[in-house]
Amino acid sequence: PIDKFLMRHGVKAKGVWKSGNAGETIGNYADAGKFDLLVTGSHGHGSFLNMVLGSVATKVLANCKTPVLIVR
Repeated sequence: PIDKFLMRHGVKAKGVWKSGNAGETIGNYADAGKFDLLVTGSHGHGSFLNMVLGSVATKVLANCKTPVLIVR
């Protein structure tokens, strides 16, 4: 459904499937792709830091040199 939504709004999207630790894999992929910006969602579970950012978002920030926009 998201592909159709983006197409209706003139956004050309490309889906990529990877396996591994989510935060590390996303961060490494963004750095390798030399993206201008990485946008990720946040959903907090667990410890205090993870309640604020979410565990995957926290790991992306730790493993990524690309600027990250976290949408809550």
